[in-house]
Amino acid sequence: MTEQALNPKIVAFIENLQGLSSGERARLKRNAGNTLAEARQASLGLFYRVLPHGVYHTNEETYFLIATLYPLAEAGKTGNLGGALRLAQDAKNKEGLNRRVEILLDADQTQIRFRLRQAIQFLYSNRIPVDWGRLLKDMLYWDHEDRFVQQQWARSFFAR
Repeated sequence: MTEQALNPKIVAFIENLQGLSSGERARLKRNAGNTLAEARQASLGLFYRVLPHGVYHTNEETYFLIATLYPLAEAGKTGNLGGALRLAQDAKNKEGLNRRVEILLDADQTQIRFRLRQAIQFLYSNRIPVDWGRLLKDMLYWDHEDRFVQQQWARSFFAR
């Protein structure tokens, strides 16, 4: 998959998240890593208010995941998550971070919420911003049979 402009629904969604108050972000943050079924009711109304019209029902879980992770780290143009994690790598964390990235890349749908939340919290602790639009786009293709998202992240993180 080549680099392309983000879908207008993704752009609108990220803009809607940017416009939330600190209290609204906190409500979403309390659901970080949860599914829609696990969400506190107060957050469901907020989520559907920021969700752009026309998002496929099958993609709502992915949008919800990003909405709940969004308050955990700053926004920035760091490319894909593999590249952002690469920026956080140093001599002290290299070995452990390499292993964490390998585990993240192997995560399936049952594990990705937890692994992604860990990665975002790690980036925040290292003051590395997240390209939220790119992350949402990548997560929408996480289960693609070619695993091109995982390959892009691995290339960005491990290639010298």
